Amino acid sequence: MTEVVHTPRVFSGIQPSGGLTLGNYLGAIKRFVDMQESGIETLYCMVDLHAITVWQDPADLRHNTRELAAGYIAAGLDPAKSILFNQSQVSAHAELGWLFSCIARMGWMKRMTQFKDKAGKNAENASLGLFGYPALMAADILIYHSTHVPVGEDQKQHLELTRDVAAKFNHDFGVDFFPMTEPVIEGAATRVMSLRDGSKKMSKSDPSDASRINMTDDADTIAKKIRKAKTDPDALPSEAEGLKDRPEARNLVNIFAALNDQTVDATLADVGGKQFSEFKPMLVDLAVNKLSPISTEMARLMNDPAEIDRILGDGSARARKIANPILEKTYDIVGMIRS
Repeated sequence: MTEVVHTPRVFSGIQPSGGLTLGNYLGAIKRFVDMQESGIETLYCMVDLHAITVWQDPADLRHNTRELAAGYIAAGLDPAKSILFNQSQVSAHAELGWLFSCIARMGWMKRMTQFKDKAGKNAENASLGLFGYPALMAADILIYHSTHVPVGEDQKQHLELTRDVAAKFNHDFGVDFFPMTEPVIEGAATRVMSLRDGSKKMSKSDPSDASRINMTDDADTIAKKIRKAKTDPDALPSEAEGLKDRPEARNLVNIFAALNDQTVDATLADVGGKQFSEFKPMLVDLAVNKLSPISTEMARLMNDPAEIDRILGDGSARARKIANPILEKTYDIVGMIRS
Protein backbone atom coordinates (compact mmCIF):
# COMPACT_ATOMS: atom_id res chain seq x y z
CA MET A 1 0.00 0.00 0.00
CA THR A 2 1.50 3.31 -1.08
CA GLU A 3 1.67 5.87 1.70
CA VAL A 4 -0.30 9.02 0.97
CA VAL A 5 1.44 12.32 1.69
CA HIS A 6 -1.09 14.82 3.02
CA THR A 7 -0.73 18.57 2.48
CA PRO A 8 -0.19 20.34 5.85
CA ARG A 9 -3.53 21.68 7.05
CA VAL A 10 -4.64 22.96 10.46
CA PHE A 11 -8.16 22.58 11.86
CA SER A 12 -9.57 23.54 15.23
CA GLY A 13 -12.82 24.73 16.72
CA ILE A 14 -14.50 26.14 19.81
CA GLN A 15 -18.04 25.57 21.00
CA PRO A 16 -20.24 28.69 20.74
CA SER A 17 -21.65 28.25 24.21
CA GLY A 18 -21.12 31.87 25.27
CA GLY A 19 -18.70 33.69 27.52
CA LEU A 20 -15.31 33.78 25.79
CA THR A 21 -12.60 34.17 28.42
CA LEU A 22 -8.90 34.93 28.58
CA GLY A 23 -8.45 31.16 28.81
CA ASN A 24 -10.05 30.72 25.38
CA TYR A 25 -7.83 33.48 23.98
CA LEU A 26 -4.47 32.36 25.37
CA GLY A 27 -5.19 28.63 25.25
CA ALA A 28 -6.63 28.60 21.74
CA ILE A 29 -7.41 31.71 19.70
CA LYS A 30 -4.04 33.42 20.07
CA ARG A 31 -2.38 30.21 18.91
CA PHE A 32 -4.84 29.99 16.01
CA VAL A 33 -3.58 33.40 14.88
CA ASP A 34 0.05 32.32 15.19
CA MET A 35 -0.63 29.26 13.01
CA GLN A 36 -2.50 31.39 10.47
CA GLU A 37 0.62 33.51 10.06
CA SER A 38 2.83 30.42 9.60
CA GLY A 39 1.69 29.98 6.01
CA ILE A 40 -0.06 26.62 6.58
CA GLU A 41 -3.68 26.38 5.40
CA THR A 42 -5.92 27.00 8.43
CA LEU A 43 -9.61 26.28 9.10
CA TYR A 44 -11.24 27.52 12.29
CA CYS A 45 -14.76 26.49 13.17
CA MET A 46 -17.59 27.44 15.50
CA VAL A 47 -18.67 23.90 16.41
CA ASP A 48 -22.38 24.55 16.89
CA LEU A 49 -23.32 20.88 16.39
CA HIS A 50 -21.23 20.08 19.45
CA ALA A 51 -22.87 22.87 21.42
CA ILE A 52 -26.32 21.25 21.20
CA THR A 53 -25.17 18.06 22.92
CA VAL A 54 -26.54 19.96 25.93
CA TRP A 55 -29.62 22.20 25.75
CA GLN A 56 -29.12 25.57 24.07
CA ASP A 57 -31.67 28.36 23.79
CA PRO A 58 -31.92 28.97 20.01
CA ALA A 59 -31.61 32.76 20.30
CA ASP A 60 -28.61 32.40 22.59
CA LEU A 61 -26.98 29.89 20.24
CA ARG A 62 -27.27 32.31 17.30
CA HIS A 63 -25.86 35.17 19.42
CA ASN A 64 -23.03 33.07 20.82
CA THR A 65 -22.04 31.78 17.38
CA ARG A 66 -21.78 35.33 16.07
CA GLU A 67 -19.94 36.47 19.21
CA LEU A 68 -17.39 33.67 18.84
CA ALA A 69 -16.89 34.62 15.18
CA ALA A 70 -16.43 38.24 16.27
CA GLY A 71 -13.88 37.08 18.85
CA TYR A 72 -11.96 35.14 16.23
CA ILE A 73 -11.81 38.12 13.88
CA ALA A 74 -11.10 40.74 16.56
CA ALA A 75 -8.21 38.62 17.87
CA GLY A 76 -6.56 38.59 14.45
CA LEU A 77 -8.02 35.74 12.42
CA ASP A 78 -8.38 37.12 8.90
CA PRO A 79 -11.23 35.62 6.81
CA ALA A 80 -9.04 36.16 3.76
CA LYS A 81 -6.22 34.06 5.25
CA SER A 82 -8.13 31.47 7.30
CA ILE A 83 -11.40 29.71 6.56
CA LEU A 84 -13.83 30.77 9.29
CA PHE A 85 -17.18 28.99 9.42
CA ASN A 86 -19.79 27.39 11.61
CA GLN A 87 -19.97 23.61 11.59
CA SER A 88 -23.68 23.19 10.81
CA GLN A 89 -23.28 24.92 7.43
CA VAL A 90 -20.99 22.11 6.24
CA SER A 91 -23.12 18.95 6.30
CA ALA A 92 -20.11 16.74 5.61
CA HIS A 93 -19.21 17.00 9.32
CA ALA A 94 -22.44 15.28 10.37
CA GLU A 95 -22.30 12.74 7.54
CA LEU A 96 -18.74 11.64 8.27
CA GLY A 97 -19.61 11.75 11.98
CA TRP A 98 -22.20 8.99 11.37
CA LEU A 99 -19.72 6.87 9.43
CA PHE A 100 -17.21 7.26 12.25
CA SER A 101 -19.90 6.33 14.80
CA CYS A 102 -19.92 2.97 13.02
CA ILE A 103 -16.11 2.73 13.17
CA ALA A 104 -15.53 3.86 16.78
CA ARG A 105 -16.09 1.33 19.55
CA MET A 106 -18.33 1.74 22.62
CA GLY A 107 -15.37 0.99 24.86
CA TRP A 108 -13.46 3.94 23.40
CA MET A 109 -16.35 6.29 24.19
CA LYS A 110 -16.71 4.99 27.74
CA ARG A 111 -13.09 5.92 28.44
CA MET A 112 -13.61 9.58 27.51
CA THR A 113 -13.10 11.55 30.73
CA GLN A 114 -14.90 14.65 29.43
CA PHE A 115 -18.18 12.72 29.10
CA LYS A 116 -17.88 11.67 32.73
CA ASP A 117 -17.15 15.25 33.75
CA LYS A 118 -20.03 16.78 31.78
CA ALA A 119 -22.63 14.08 32.42
CA GLY A 120 -21.82 13.88 36.12
CA LYS A 121 -23.78 11.47 38.29
CA ASN A 122 -26.82 11.59 36.01
CA ALA A 123 -25.20 9.98 32.97
CA GLU A 124 -28.38 8.03 32.08
CA ASN A 125 -30.10 11.34 31.29
CA ALA A 126 -27.25 12.71 29.16
CA SER A 127 -27.87 12.96 25.44
CA LEU A 128 -26.63 10.30 23.06
CA GLY A 129 -24.83 13.14 21.26
CA LEU A 130 -22.86 14.02 24.40
CA PHE A 131 -21.75 10.40 24.74
CA GLY A 132 -20.81 9.97 21.09
CA TYR A 133 -19.51 13.42 20.20
CA PRO A 134 -15.84 12.35 20.03
CA ALA A 135 -16.80 10.56 16.79
CA LEU A 136 -18.11 13.86 15.43
CA MET A 137 -14.95 15.58 16.65
CA ALA A 138 -12.91 13.03 14.71
CA ALA A 139 -15.02 13.83 11.66
CA ASP A 140 -14.49 17.58 12.15
CA ILE A 141 -10.76 17.03 11.91
CA LEU A 142 -10.53 14.29 9.31
CA ILE A 143 -13.11 15.64 6.84
CA TYR A 144 -10.37 18.12 5.86
CA HIS A 145 -7.52 15.58 6.11
CA SER A 146 -6.13 17.91 8.78
CA THR A 147 -2.54 17.15 9.71
CA HIS A 148 -2.31 19.34 12.83
CA VAL A 149 -4.77 20.43 15.52
CA PRO A 150 -3.95 23.02 18.19
CA VAL A 151 -5.59 21.67 21.35
CA GLY A 152 -5.48 22.12 25.09
CA GLU A 153 -4.36 19.30 27.37
CA ASP A 154 -8.02 18.55 28.18
CA GLN A 155 -8.70 17.71 24.51
CA LYS A 156 -5.63 15.55 23.95
CA GLN A 157 -7.56 12.35 24.73
CA HIS A 158 -10.10 13.16 22.01
CA LEU A 159 -7.35 13.70 19.47
CA GLU A 160 -5.89 10.32 20.40
CA LEU A 161 -9.33 8.85 19.68
CA THR A 162 -9.33 10.66 16.31
CA ARG A 163 -6.07 8.89 15.48
CA ASP A 164 -7.61 5.57 16.59
CA VAL A 165 -10.62 6.14 14.31
CA ALA A 166 -8.38 7.03 11.35
CA ALA A 167 -6.18 3.99 11.94
CA LYS A 168 -9.14 1.61 12.26
CA PHE A 169 -10.84 3.00 9.13
CA ASN A 170 -7.62 2.69 7.12
CA HIS A 171 -7.04 -0.84 8.44
CA ASP A 172 -10.64 -2.05 7.99
CA PHE A 173 -10.80 -0.91 4.37
CA GLY A 174 -7.18 -1.56 3.42
CA VAL A 175 -6.44 2.06 2.52
CA ASP A 176 -4.10 4.82 3.58
CA PHE A 177 -6.71 7.54 3.34
CA PHE A 178 -7.04 9.43 6.62
CA PRO A 179 -3.90 11.02 8.15
CA MET A 180 -2.59 10.48 11.66
CA THR A 181 -3.31 14.00 12.87
CA GLU A 182 -0.75 15.51 15.25
CA PRO A 183 -1.71 17.59 18.31
CA VAL A 184 -0.08 20.98 18.77
CA ILE A 185 0.15 21.70 22.50
CA GLU A 186 2.43 24.56 23.42
CA GLY A 187 2.65 27.99 24.99
CA ALA A 188 3.16 29.47 28.44
CA ALA A 189 -0.53 29.61 29.31
CA THR A 190 -2.28 26.77 27.53
CA ARG A 191 -4.25 26.31 30.76
CA VAL A 192 -5.29 29.62 32.34
CA MET A 193 -6.44 29.40 35.94
CA SER A 194 -8.99 31.33 38.00
CA LEU A 195 -7.97 34.75 39.29
CA ARG A 196 -9.56 33.81 42.63
CA ASP A 197 -8.19 30.27 42.97
CA GLY A 198 -5.03 29.27 41.11
CA SER A 199 -5.85 25.57 41.48
CA LYS A 200 -9.01 25.82 39.33
CA LYS A 201 -9.27 26.43 35.60
CA MET A 202 -10.61 29.82 34.53
CA SER A 203 -14.21 29.13 33.57
CA LYS A 204 -17.25 31.00 32.32
CA SER A 205 -19.36 28.81 34.63
CA ASP A 206 -17.67 30.09 37.82
CA PRO A 207 -20.28 32.02 39.84
CA SER A 208 -17.75 34.81 40.45
CA ASP A 209 -17.20 37.11 37.49
CA ALA A 210 -14.04 38.31 39.26
CA SER A 211 -12.52 34.85 38.71
CA ARG A 212 -12.09 35.43 34.98
CA ILE A 213 -11.33 38.02 32.34
CA ASN A 214 -14.04 37.97 29.70
CA MET A 215 -13.05 38.86 26.16
CA THR A 216 -15.91 41.39 26.21
CA ASP A 217 -14.51 43.19 29.30
CA ASP A 218 -13.48 46.81 28.76
CA ALA A 219 -10.15 48.27 29.88
CA ASP A 220 -11.39 49.40 33.30
CA THR A 221 -12.90 46.00 34.07
CA ILE A 222 -9.75 44.16 33.01
CA ALA A 223 -7.61 46.42 35.22
CA LYS A 224 -9.94 46.03 38.22
CA LYS A 225 -9.98 42.23 38.01
CA ILE A 226 -6.19 41.95 37.81
CA ARG A 227 -5.69 44.34 40.72
CA LYS A 228 -8.02 42.18 42.83
CA ALA A 229 -6.55 38.85 41.66
CA LYS A 230 -5.51 36.56 44.52
CA THR A 231 -1.77 36.46 45.23
CA ASP A 232 0.57 35.50 48.06
CA PRO A 233 2.83 37.67 50.24
CA ASP A 234 6.18 36.59 48.77
CA ALA A 235 8.23 38.28 46.06
CA LEU A 236 8.36 36.69 42.64
CA PRO A 237 11.17 34.16 42.14
CA SER A 238 13.86 34.44 39.47
CA GLU A 239 13.31 30.91 38.15
CA ALA A 240 10.21 28.89 37.26
CA GLU A 241 11.02 26.26 39.90
CA GLY A 242 10.20 28.87 42.54
CA LEU A 243 6.56 28.94 41.39
CA LYS A 244 6.04 25.23 42.08
CA ASP A 245 3.84 25.55 45.18
CA ARG A 246 2.46 29.02 44.40
CA PRO A 247 -0.55 28.48 42.10
CA GLU A 248 -1.78 32.10 42.03
CA ALA A 249 1.69 33.50 41.40
CA ARG A 250 2.32 30.89 38.70
CA ASN A 251 -0.98 31.74 37.00
CA LEU A 252 -0.30 35.49 36.84
CA VAL A 253 3.25 34.95 35.60
CA ASN A 254 1.96 32.49 32.96
CA ILE A 255 -0.59 35.05 31.79
CA PHE A 256 2.04 37.78 31.58
CA ALA A 257 4.42 35.51 29.66
CA ALA A 258 1.75 34.42 27.18
CA LEU A 259 0.48 37.94 26.56
CA ASN A 260 4.06 39.14 26.11
CA ASP A 261 5.03 36.29 23.76
CA GLN A 262 7.87 35.08 25.94
CA THR A 263 8.72 32.10 28.12
CA VAL A 264 8.09 31.99 31.84
CA ASP A 265 11.83 31.91 32.45
CA ALA A 266 12.33 35.04 30.34
CA THR A 267 9.54 36.78 32.25
CA LEU A 268 11.01 35.86 35.62
CA ALA A 269 14.43 37.05 34.51
CA ASP A 270 12.82 40.49 34.17
CA VAL A 271 10.43 40.52 37.15
CA GLY A 272 12.10 38.17 39.64
CA GLY A 273 12.41 39.80 43.05
CA LYS A 274 9.46 42.15 42.51
CA GLN A 275 6.53 42.23 44.91
CA PHE A 276 3.02 41.91 43.51
CA SER A 277 2.51 45.59 44.27
CA GLU A 278 5.04 46.21 41.46
CA PHE A 279 4.16 43.30 39.19
CA LYS A 280 0.39 43.73 39.07
CA PRO A 281 0.54 47.24 37.52
CA MET A 282 2.86 45.82 34.85
CA LEU A 283 0.37 43.03 34.15
CA VAL A 284 -2.52 45.51 34.08
CA ASP A 285 -0.77 47.66 31.48
CA LEU A 286 0.11 44.65 29.33
CA ALA A 287 -3.34 43.06 29.54
CA VAL A 288 -5.21 46.27 28.81
CA ASN A 289 -2.91 47.02 25.88
CA LYS A 290 -3.40 43.54 24.39
CA LEU A 291 -7.02 42.77 25.26
CA SER A 292 -9.07 45.98 25.28
CA PRO A 293 -8.66 46.51 21.50
CA ILE A 294 -10.11 43.01 21.03
CA SER A 295 -13.19 43.72 23.16
CA THR A 296 -13.69 47.06 21.39
CA GLU A 297 -13.53 45.40 17.96
CA MET A 298 -15.84 42.58 19.08
CA ALA A 299 -18.44 45.15 20.10
CA ARG A 300 -18.15 46.87 16.72
CA LEU A 301 -18.54 43.61 14.83
CA MET A 302 -21.54 42.54 16.90
CA ASN A 303 -23.31 45.71 15.78
CA ASP A 304 -23.31 44.30 12.24
CA PRO A 305 -24.55 40.67 12.49
CA ALA A 306 -25.29 40.55 8.76
CA GLU A 307 -21.59 41.03 8.01
CA ILE A 308 -20.66 38.25 10.43
CA ASP A 309 -23.20 35.97 8.74
CA ARG A 310 -21.74 36.86 5.33
CA ILE A 311 -18.23 35.94 6.52
CA LEU A 312 -19.48 32.62 7.93
CA GLY A 313 -21.39 31.87 4.74
CA ASP A 314 -18.32 32.55 2.60
CA GLY A 315 -16.11 30.47 4.88
CA SER A 316 -18.60 27.59 4.83
CA ALA A 317 -18.64 27.58 1.01
CA ARG A 318 -14.84 27.40 0.97
CA ALA A 319 -14.85 24.63 3.60
CA ARG A 320 -17.35 22.58 1.57
CA LYS A 321 -15.02 22.68 -1.45
CA ILE A 322 -12.41 20.83 0.62
CA ALA A 323 -14.74 18.56 2.60
CA ASN A 324 -17.16 17.30 -0.04
CA PRO A 325 -14.62 15.50 -2.28
CA ILE A 326 -13.12 13.82 0.80
CA LEU A 327 -16.61 12.75 1.93
CA GLU A 328 -17.44 11.36 -1.52
CA LYS A 329 -14.21 9.36 -1.59
CA THR A 330 -15.01 8.04 1.90
CA TYR A 331 -18.44 6.87 0.75
CA ASP A 332 -16.79 5.15 -2.21
CA ILE A 333 -14.29 3.38 0.03
CA VAL A 334 -17.11 2.21 2.32
CA GLY A 335 -19.11 0.91 -0.64
CA MET A 336 -21.97 3.38 -0.86
CA ILE A 337 -23.62 3.92 -4.27
CA ARG A 338 -23.68 7.64 -5.07
CA SER A 339 -25.26 9.21 -8.14
